[in-house]
This record gives sequence, C-alpha cells and structure tokens, in this order.
Amino acid sequence: MAGEGIEAVFLETRNWGKAAKFFQELGFELEISAGDGSGVFRSGEGPYLVVSEVPAEREPRIQVALKVPDADGFRPDPVVEVVKPFEDTHYGTREMIVRDPDGRLWSLQAPGKD
Repeated sequence: MAGEGIEAVFLETRNWGKAAKFFQELGFELEISAGDGSGVFRSGEGPYLVVSEVPAEREPRIQVALKVPDADGFRPDPVVEVVKPFEDTHYGTREMIVRDPDGRLWSLQAPGKD
C-alpha cells in the first residue's frame, strides 16, 4: 500500500503570535488554537499546518508528514528504514517515523483507530 501525498507540515516557531499572523496573511485560517502557543491552520483542501512555539534557545524545526491511508495495511519495503513503528498520537492519528537514504526523518500519518 502506497502513501497518498503530504498530510501535514509541522512547523516550530519562536513567536506564535507573529507566525500565526504571517500564515493568516498568506490565506491560512486558524482552525484549532490549543491556547498553549500552538495551533492548526488550513488553506483549502491542501495539507494542514501545525505551528508550535518553542523556547528561544532552541532552533525551530520543520517536519513534513506523509499520508498513509491505513497503518495496519502499510508494509514498507526493506528499502524504507523504520525508525519507530506506528503508534497512537495525542492528536488522534497513528504515526510511523522512517529514515530516507540521506538520513532525514519522515513522519507517516495514518488515521487513528476508532
């Protein structure tokens, strides 16, 4: 079973307020605000954007999450190095972490179990 494109982009920021305004000016709508310096933005039918504030001393990171339709049915070829098998997340999905040939980590997101 193959992936289905990009599910989401996880973005860390040093300033939630400025980042939120920036993405809203680019046409993203704030869909969920957690009230803790993080939230989910959407723009049309494309991938969603999760923005989370991190401490000033930490370098902000970005992570692309690829969509997988079914965690139980996904069996990657051995060419895909599985770093962490699918686990439930606190935001209702199941996530697997894999490493590409250049050492980058990728998040694979599947729907959570009902």
